[in-house]
Amino acid sequence: MGIVHSLKDVVTTATRISLELFKIMIPLIIVVKILKELDLIRYAAMPLSPLMEFVGLPAQTGLVWATAICSNFYAALIVYANLLPEMGVVNVAQATVLATMMLIAHNMLVESKISEKCGVNFWGQNAIRLGAAYTCGFLMHTVFTTFNMFTEPAQLLFSPPKETSDVLLWARGEVLNLGKVFLIILCLVIFMRLLKWLRVVAVAEWLLAPLLGIMKIGKEAATVTVIGLVMGLAYGGGLIIDEVRKGSIKEEDIFPSVTLLALSHSVFEDTLLMALIGATLWGTLLCRVLFSIVFVALLVRLIPFFTPSKPSRVEA
Repeated sequence: MGIVHSLKDVVTTATRISLELFKIMIPLIIVVKILKELDLIRYAAMPLSPLMEFVGLPAQTGLVWATAICSNFYAALIVYANLLPEMGVVNVAQATVLATMMLIAHNMLVESKISEKCGVNFWGQNAIRLGAAYTCGFLMHTVFTTFNMFTEPAQLLFSPPKETSDVLLWARGEVLNLGKVFLIILCLVIFMRLLKWLRVVAVAEWLLAPLLGIMKIGKEAATVTVIGLVMGLAYGGGLIIDEVRKGSIKEEDIFPSVTLLALSHSVFEDTLLMALIGATLWGTLLCRVLFSIVFVALLVRLIPFFTPSKPSRVEA
Protein backbone atom coordinates (compact mmCIF):
# COMPACT_ATOMS: atom_id res chain seq x y z
CA MET A 1 0.00 0.00 0.00
CA GLY A 2 2.90 2.32 0.78
CA ILE A 3 4.32 2.04 -2.74
CA VAL A 4 0.88 2.45 -4.33
CA HIS A 5 0.17 5.52 -2.19
CA SER A 6 3.57 7.02 -3.08
CA LEU A 7 3.04 6.44 -6.81
CA LYS A 8 -0.42 7.96 -6.63
CA ASP A 9 0.98 11.00 -4.82
CA VAL A 10 3.74 11.40 -7.43
CA VAL A 11 1.27 11.23 -10.33
CA THR A 12 -1.08 13.66 -8.56
CA THR A 13 1.75 16.13 -7.94
CA ALA A 14 3.02 15.87 -11.55
CA THR A 15 -0.52 16.35 -12.87
CA ARG A 16 -1.08 19.41 -10.68
CA ILE A 17 2.20 21.01 -11.76
CA SER A 18 1.56 20.20 -15.44
CA LEU A 19 -1.97 21.63 -15.36
CA GLU A 20 -0.64 24.85 -13.83
CA LEU A 21 1.85 25.11 -16.69
CA PHE A 22 -0.69 24.13 -19.37
CA LYS A 23 -3.08 26.89 -18.24
CA ILE A 24 -0.29 29.33 -19.01
CA MET A 25 1.22 27.67 -22.06
CA ILE A 26 -1.80 26.67 -24.18
CA PRO A 27 -3.37 30.15 -24.64
CA LEU A 28 0.03 31.69 -25.37
CA ILE A 29 0.98 28.94 -27.83
CA ILE A 30 -2.18 29.81 -29.76
CA VAL A 31 -1.41 33.55 -29.59
CA VAL A 32 2.11 32.97 -30.92
CA LYS A 33 0.75 30.83 -33.77
CA ILE A 34 -1.63 33.65 -34.74
CA LEU A 35 1.20 36.20 -34.62
CA LYS A 36 3.30 34.01 -36.91
CA GLU A 37 0.47 33.30 -39.36
CA LEU A 38 -0.36 37.02 -39.63
CA ASP A 39 3.36 37.86 -39.98
CA LEU A 40 3.09 40.31 -37.08
CA ILE A 41 6.44 39.31 -35.58
CA ARG A 42 8.07 41.30 -38.38
CA TYR A 43 6.73 44.48 -36.76
CA ALA A 44 8.29 43.54 -33.43
CA ALA A 45 11.63 43.38 -35.25
CA MET A 46 11.48 47.00 -36.46
CA PRO A 47 12.83 48.64 -33.29
CA LEU A 48 15.39 45.86 -32.83
CA SER A 49 17.02 46.01 -36.27
CA PRO A 50 18.90 49.33 -35.75
CA LEU A 51 20.06 48.16 -32.31
CA MET A 52 21.69 45.03 -33.71
CA GLU A 53 24.40 47.06 -35.41
CA PHE A 54 25.63 48.31 -32.01
CA VAL A 55 26.45 44.72 -31.07
CA GLY A 56 28.17 44.06 -34.39
CA LEU A 57 25.30 42.20 -36.08
CA PRO A 58 23.56 42.71 -39.42
CA ALA A 59 20.24 44.55 -39.23
CA GLN A 60 18.44 41.42 -40.51
CA THR A 61 19.21 39.63 -37.24
CA GLY A 62 16.63 41.90 -35.58
CA LEU A 63 13.94 39.70 -37.16
CA VAL A 64 15.76 36.58 -35.97
CA TRP A 65 15.88 37.82 -32.38
CA ALA A 66 12.28 39.09 -32.51
CA THR A 67 11.19 35.64 -33.67
CA ALA A 68 13.06 34.01 -30.77
CA ILE A 69 11.57 36.51 -28.29
CA CYS A 70 7.99 36.01 -29.46
CA SER A 71 8.21 32.36 -30.46
CA ASN A 72 11.03 29.83 -29.95
CA PHE A 73 14.54 28.87 -31.04
CA TYR A 74 13.41 26.57 -33.83
CA ALA A 75 11.40 29.27 -35.60
CA ALA A 76 14.26 31.74 -35.08
CA LEU A 77 16.83 29.35 -36.57
CA ILE A 78 14.64 28.85 -39.64
CA VAL A 79 14.42 32.63 -40.09
CA TYR A 80 18.20 32.92 -39.61
CA ALA A 81 18.93 30.28 -42.24
CA ASN A 82 16.58 31.91 -44.73
CA LEU A 83 18.08 35.38 -44.17
CA LEU A 84 21.70 34.23 -44.21
CA PRO A 85 22.17 34.84 -47.97
CA GLU A 86 21.16 38.50 -47.44
CA MET A 87 23.55 38.91 -44.49
CA GLY A 88 26.64 37.59 -46.27
CA VAL A 89 29.46 36.09 -44.24
CA VAL A 90 28.70 35.84 -40.52
CA ASN A 91 31.71 35.04 -38.35
CA VAL A 92 31.77 32.90 -35.20
CA ALA A 93 31.86 35.98 -32.94
CA GLN A 94 28.69 37.38 -34.52
CA ALA A 95 26.93 34.01 -34.40
CA THR A 96 27.89 33.67 -30.73
CA VAL A 97 26.63 37.14 -29.81
CA LEU A 98 23.30 36.51 -31.57
CA ALA A 99 22.96 33.03 -30.07
CA THR A 100 23.68 34.26 -26.54
CA MET A 101 21.18 37.10 -26.82
CA MET A 102 18.56 34.58 -27.98
CA LEU A 103 19.45 32.19 -25.16
CA ILE A 104 18.86 34.91 -22.57
CA ALA A 105 15.73 36.39 -24.16
CA HIS A 106 13.45 33.93 -25.98
CA ASN A 107 9.89 32.57 -25.79
CA MET A 108 9.18 35.39 -23.37
CA LEU A 109 5.40 35.42 -23.59
CA VAL A 110 5.25 31.88 -22.20
CA GLU A 111 8.28 31.89 -19.92
CA SER A 112 7.59 35.24 -18.27
CA LYS A 113 4.02 34.10 -17.56
CA ILE A 114 5.48 31.05 -15.81
CA SER A 115 7.80 33.38 -13.88
CA GLU A 116 4.78 35.49 -12.92
CA LYS A 117 3.04 32.38 -11.60
CA CYS A 118 6.08 31.80 -9.39
CA GLY A 119 5.51 35.22 -7.84
CA VAL A 120 7.50 37.80 -9.81
CA ASN A 121 6.32 40.59 -12.08
CA PHE A 122 5.66 39.70 -15.75
CA TRP A 123 6.77 43.02 -17.25
CA GLY A 124 9.69 43.31 -14.87
CA GLN A 125 11.03 39.93 -15.96
CA ASN A 126 10.64 40.85 -19.63
CA ALA A 127 12.54 44.10 -19.09
CA ILE A 128 15.28 42.32 -17.14
CA ARG A 129 15.73 39.64 -19.80
CA LEU A 130 15.82 42.08 -22.71
CA GLY A 131 18.21 44.41 -20.89
CA ALA A 132 20.45 41.55 -19.78
CA ALA A 133 20.49 39.99 -23.26
CA TYR A 134 21.50 43.23 -24.94
CA THR A 135 24.07 44.09 -22.25
CA CYS A 136 25.65 40.64 -22.50
CA GLY A 137 25.67 40.86 -26.30
CA PHE A 138 27.33 44.28 -26.21
CA LEU A 139 29.99 43.15 -23.72
CA MET A 140 30.78 40.04 -25.75
CA HIS A 141 30.96 42.03 -28.98
CA THR A 142 33.32 44.53 -27.32
CA VAL A 143 35.63 41.79 -26.00
CA PHE A 144 35.60 39.80 -29.25
CA THR A 145 36.34 42.90 -31.33
CA THR A 146 39.02 44.25 -29.00
CA PHE A 147 40.95 40.97 -28.94
CA ASN A 148 40.10 39.97 -32.52
CA MET A 149 38.52 36.70 -31.38
CA PHE A 150 36.45 34.16 -33.35
CA THR A 151 36.85 35.90 -36.69
CA GLU A 152 36.53 32.74 -38.80
CA PRO A 153 33.27 32.25 -40.75
CA ALA A 154 30.49 30.51 -38.82
CA GLN A 155 29.26 27.26 -40.34
CA LEU A 156 25.53 26.64 -40.63
CA LEU A 157 25.09 22.99 -39.65
CA PHE A 158 21.48 22.39 -40.66
CA SER A 159 19.05 22.88 -43.53
CA PRO A 160 15.88 24.72 -42.50
CA PRO A 161 12.77 22.54 -42.71
CA LYS A 162 9.59 23.94 -44.18
CA GLU A 163 7.06 24.99 -41.58
CA THR A 164 3.66 23.40 -42.05
CA SER A 165 0.61 25.56 -42.65
CA ASP A 166 -1.70 22.69 -41.76
CA VAL A 167 -3.39 23.69 -38.50
CA LEU A 168 -4.25 20.09 -37.61
CA LEU A 169 -0.64 18.95 -37.99
CA TRP A 170 0.50 21.93 -35.93
CA ALA A 171 -2.08 21.16 -33.21
CA ARG A 172 -1.06 17.49 -33.17
CA GLY A 173 2.59 18.48 -32.73
CA GLU A 174 1.75 20.84 -29.86
CA VAL A 175 -0.34 18.19 -28.10
CA LEU A 176 2.58 15.77 -28.36
CA ASN A 177 4.89 18.46 -26.94
CA LEU A 178 2.55 18.98 -23.99
CA GLY A 179 2.51 15.23 -23.43
CA LYS A 180 6.31 15.28 -23.31
CA VAL A 181 6.17 18.12 -20.78
CA PHE A 182 3.96 16.01 -18.50
CA LEU A 183 6.27 12.99 -18.78
CA ILE A 184 9.33 15.11 -17.98
CA ILE A 185 7.55 16.73 -15.02
CA LEU A 186 6.60 13.25 -13.78
CA CYS A 187 10.22 12.11 -14.03
CA LEU A 188 11.42 15.25 -12.25
CA VAL A 189 8.97 14.75 -9.38
CA ILE A 190 10.18 11.16 -8.98
CA PHE A 191 13.78 12.37 -9.22
CA MET A 192 13.19 15.03 -6.55
CA ARG A 193 11.61 12.48 -4.19
CA LEU A 194 14.50 10.10 -4.77
CA LEU A 195 17.09 12.81 -4.11
CA LYS A 196 15.37 13.75 -0.85
CA TRP A 197 15.12 10.09 0.22
CA LEU A 198 18.83 9.57 -0.48
CA ARG A 199 19.62 12.86 1.32
CA VAL A 200 21.36 14.11 -1.82
CA VAL A 201 19.32 17.30 -1.59
CA ALA A 202 20.92 18.21 1.73
CA VAL A 203 24.41 17.63 0.30
CA ALA A 204 23.60 19.65 -2.84
CA GLU A 205 22.23 22.51 -0.74
CA TRP A 206 25.45 22.54 1.33
CA LEU A 207 27.72 22.44 -1.73
CA LEU A 208 25.81 25.11 -3.64
CA ALA A 209 25.22 27.41 -0.67
CA PRO A 210 28.31 29.62 -1.27
CA LEU A 211 27.58 30.15 -4.99
CA LEU A 212 23.85 30.69 -4.56
CA GLY A 213 24.56 32.89 -1.55
CA ILE A 214 26.29 35.35 -3.88
CA MET A 215 22.90 35.80 -5.55
CA LYS A 216 21.02 35.74 -2.21
CA ILE A 217 19.31 32.45 -3.07
CA GLY A 218 18.67 30.37 0.05
CA LYS A 219 19.62 26.72 0.31
CA GLU A 220 15.95 25.67 0.24
CA ALA A 221 15.74 26.80 -3.39
CA ALA A 222 19.06 25.22 -4.42
CA THR A 223 17.79 21.96 -5.89
CA VAL A 224 14.89 23.33 -7.94
CA THR A 225 17.14 26.13 -9.19
CA VAL A 226 19.75 23.66 -10.41
CA ILE A 227 17.06 21.52 -12.06
CA GLY A 228 15.77 24.61 -13.87
CA LEU A 229 19.28 25.54 -14.99
CA VAL A 230 19.75 22.09 -16.50
CA MET A 231 16.24 21.23 -17.70
CA GLY A 232 14.60 24.56 -18.49
CA LEU A 233 12.48 27.37 -17.05
CA ALA A 234 9.16 25.59 -17.59
CA TYR A 235 10.27 22.58 -15.56
CA GLY A 236 12.19 24.52 -12.92
CA GLY A 237 9.39 27.08 -12.74
CA GLY A 238 6.80 24.34 -12.34
CA LEU A 239 8.72 22.89 -9.41
CA ILE A 240 9.18 26.34 -7.87
CA ILE A 241 5.43 26.99 -8.12
CA ASP A 242 4.80 23.73 -6.30
CA GLU A 243 7.45 24.39 -3.64
CA VAL A 244 6.14 27.93 -3.05
CA ARG A 245 2.62 26.56 -2.60
CA LYS A 246 3.92 24.10 0.00
CA GLY A 247 5.92 26.83 1.74
CA SER A 248 9.23 25.05 1.12
CA ILE A 249 10.89 28.09 -0.48
CA LYS A 250 11.28 31.39 1.32
CA GLU A 251 9.56 34.38 -0.22
CA GLU A 252 12.82 36.32 -0.55
CA ASP A 253 14.40 33.47 -2.55
CA ILE A 254 11.79 33.56 -5.32
CA PHE A 255 12.97 36.62 -7.24
CA PRO A 256 16.70 35.79 -7.50
CA SER A 257 16.01 32.11 -8.22
CA VAL A 258 13.44 32.78 -10.95
CA THR A 259 15.54 35.57 -12.47
CA LEU A 260 18.62 33.35 -12.63
CA LEU A 261 16.55 30.67 -14.37
CA ALA A 262 15.15 33.26 -16.78
CA LEU A 263 18.67 34.27 -17.84
CA SER A 264 20.27 30.81 -17.86
CA HIS A 265 18.18 27.69 -18.23
CA SER A 266 18.41 24.47 -20.18
CA VAL A 267 22.12 25.23 -20.30
CA PHE A 268 23.11 22.06 -22.15
CA GLU A 269 20.30 21.37 -24.63
CA ASP A 270 19.75 24.97 -25.75
CA THR A 271 23.49 25.67 -25.86
CA LEU A 272 24.09 22.69 -28.15
CA LEU A 273 21.20 23.85 -30.35
CA MET A 274 22.95 27.18 -30.88
CA ALA A 275 26.02 25.34 -32.17
CA LEU A 276 23.94 24.70 -35.30
CA ILE A 277 24.56 28.29 -36.42
CA GLY A 278 28.26 28.10 -35.61
CA ALA A 279 28.26 29.73 -32.16
CA THR A 280 31.09 28.80 -29.81
CA LEU A 281 30.48 27.27 -26.38
CA TRP A 282 32.87 29.81 -24.84
CA GLY A 283 30.17 32.41 -25.30
CA THR A 284 26.87 30.55 -25.26
CA LEU A 285 27.70 28.49 -22.18
CA LEU A 286 30.58 29.93 -20.15
CA CYS A 287 30.01 33.65 -20.78
CA ARG A 288 26.24 33.36 -20.43
CA VAL A 289 26.32 31.50 -17.11
CA LEU A 290 29.01 33.76 -15.61
CA PHE A 291 27.20 36.88 -16.82
CA SER A 292 23.90 35.61 -15.36
CA ILE A 293 25.46 34.97 -11.94
CA VAL A 294 27.12 38.39 -11.81
CA PHE A 295 24.01 40.14 -13.19
CA VAL A 296 21.66 38.59 -10.61
CA ALA A 297 24.14 39.19 -7.78
CA LEU A 298 24.32 42.89 -8.68
CA LEU A 299 20.58 43.17 -9.31
CA VAL A 300 19.49 41.83 -5.92
CA ARG A 301 21.85 44.29 -4.23
CA LEU A 302 20.80 47.32 -6.29
CA ILE A 303 17.01 46.94 -6.28
CA PRO A 304 16.55 47.48 -2.51
CA PHE A 305 17.97 51.00 -2.93
CA PHE A 306 14.98 51.80 -5.15
CA THR A 307 12.44 49.96 -2.96
CA PRO A 308 13.31 50.99 0.59
CA SER A 309 9.78 50.41 1.86
CA LYS A 310 10.04 46.66 1.23
CA PRO A 311 13.61 45.65 2.05
CA SER A 312 12.65 42.03 2.73
CA ARG A 313 11.20 41.36 -0.68
CA VAL A 314 12.49 42.21 -4.14
CA GLU A 315 9.78 42.69 -6.71
CA ALA A 316 10.50 42.73 -10.44
